[in-house]
This record gives sequence, structure tokens and C-alpha cells, in this order.
Amino acid sequence: MNPLIEFSGAFGAGLVAIGAALGIAKIGVASVESMARQPEVAQKITVAMVIAAALIEGFTFFALVVCNK
Repeated sequence: MNPLIEFSGAFGAGLVAIGAALGIAKIGVASVESMARQPEVAQKITVAMVIAAALIEGFTFFALVVCNK
């Protein structure tokens, strides 16, 4: 098998992991800033943050499976 084809799956998995980490970090930063500005809606922001992070993680696992095929 071609070594570049074998490497491309690992490279894709690395890009997926970096993208997921950046996405979740952006969600965390935005939610903490929002909570600092409006503490009374912190509970709603937390729930929305957890749901968004779970969706990103779900897509990340799917992408990792696709990269390793």
C-alpha cells in the first residue's frame, strides 16, 4: 500500500482533533464571557454550552471513524 495513503488518515485524524479542540475552546470562551456579562442567565448558557460541545464531540468521533477507514 502507498505510504502517503496510510499517512493521510492519520493526518486527517489530527486535523479533526485540532478542529474539535478549537471549537470547544471557542464555545468555552464565549460562554464564560456571556456569564460574566449576565450572571442571571448562567444556567441557560451552561446548558447550551454542554449541548453544543456534545454535538462537536459527536461529529468528531464520526470524522475520526471516517479518517481511519
